[in-house]
Amino acid sequence: MPTADLDAYSLLLVYSAMAVYTLAFIAYAVDVARRSATKPVPADVREPVGAGSYRSLPAASSAAATPSVAAAGRAARIGFTLTVFAWALHLGGALLRGLAAGRVPWANMYEFALTGIAVIVGVFVLSRLWKDLNFLGVFFTGLATVFLGIATVNYYVAVTPLPPALQTYWLVIHVFVAALATGFMGLGTGLSILQLIKEKRDNGFLRSLPSAVQLEDLAYRVGVIGFIFWTFTLIAGAIWAEHAWGRYWGWDTKEVWTFVIWVIYAGYIHARATRGWRGSRSAWLQIIGFAAIIFNFTIVNQFFTGLHAYSGL
Repeated sequence: MPTADLDAYSLLLVYSAMAVYTLAFIAYAVDVARRSATKPVPADVREPVGAGSYRSLPAASSAAATPSVAAAGRAARIGFTLTVFAWALHLGGALLRGLAAGRVPWANMYEFALTGIAVIVGVFVLSRLWKDLNFLGVFFTGLATVFLGIATVNYYVAVTPLPPALQTYWLVIHVFVAALATGFMGLGTGLSILQLIKEKRDNGFLRSLPSAVQLEDLAYRVGVIGFIFWTFTLIAGAIWAEHAWGRYWGWDTKEVWTFVIWVIYAGYIHARATRGWRGSRSAWLQIIGFAAIIFNFTIVNQFFTGLHAYSGL
């Protein structure tokens, strides 16, 4: 099949994925509304501990069990099913783009965005194997819809050959691990945003979520995983730079910002683990780190010059 036809079908799948992500977003929004209408958990819940004996549980204990019950709602299940379907369409679009190009689809900003967003959504979808995080569905489906829209409108370019510096197996290793890191950091950011909101108010939809402390702990765990992958990204990038340009580090703008992101997340982990930074300060550090990733991908790629100028625009 001609390259142009494969690319056209790829775009069709991407647009279809955006439409289904939008439907998933609506379903998750309905689930949020349903949870918001749920009656508050009683301040005192009794649990049987023996024949005719009961013990009182504080509201916090009963609330901790609420998310798993609320997550089983019909709207949430529909939202998750639609998200998986949209993700499959999304992956199909990325695969066809790669087939059209005859290489991995990571040569310009459009392709980076296409595959990167697929990995981010994939981390959310596969997190279901570990923990039910359907309450983040609105965040991830909304993010996927908006980012894919921006990518197709502002970053799309026709299929082009790889620049010489990218014609190496390091492209697959470096970019894929960076996308994985971004996926876990995005998951942690979504949890941190909910944590901040939960600390300010705890009514409506927020009553059905884990406590702010539980959200913070979850955000920290996935943030650590993302940091490990980002550390590997930094190391792999340095090795690749030595192969491509004969030096491990050259203070190129992209290299500097990759290191800045690493420092922010290292500070986040260190401050929380050794300095006792918890609560809003911990959440804001994670959010700032993810904002730096978005800045690195958008502003740095488009408006800064350097050896990593692969935007294709």
